[in-house]
Amino acid sequence: MTQLEINQFQSNLTKYLDLVIKGEKIIITQDNKPVAEISPIQRPLKRGSAKGKVWISSDFNEPIEDFKDYME
Repeated sequence: MTQLEINQFQSNLTKYLDLVIKGEKIIITQDNKPVAEISPIQRPLKRGSAKGKVWISSDFNEPIEDFKDYME
């Protein structure tokens, strides 16, 4: 997260917007008090975007040993 005064943001607008595009959140201040926040838009995940990144253990549905007393 980057925090800067309004005049800094105005004089380097393109530079700071590039940071936002890369995922950085920017807090704009006036007299050291936050007045605005600029953050990247959270895009929805695309279907299948986690393919190959997620797996489920083969014993996923098996009872957990520590909980056997609660399941009887």
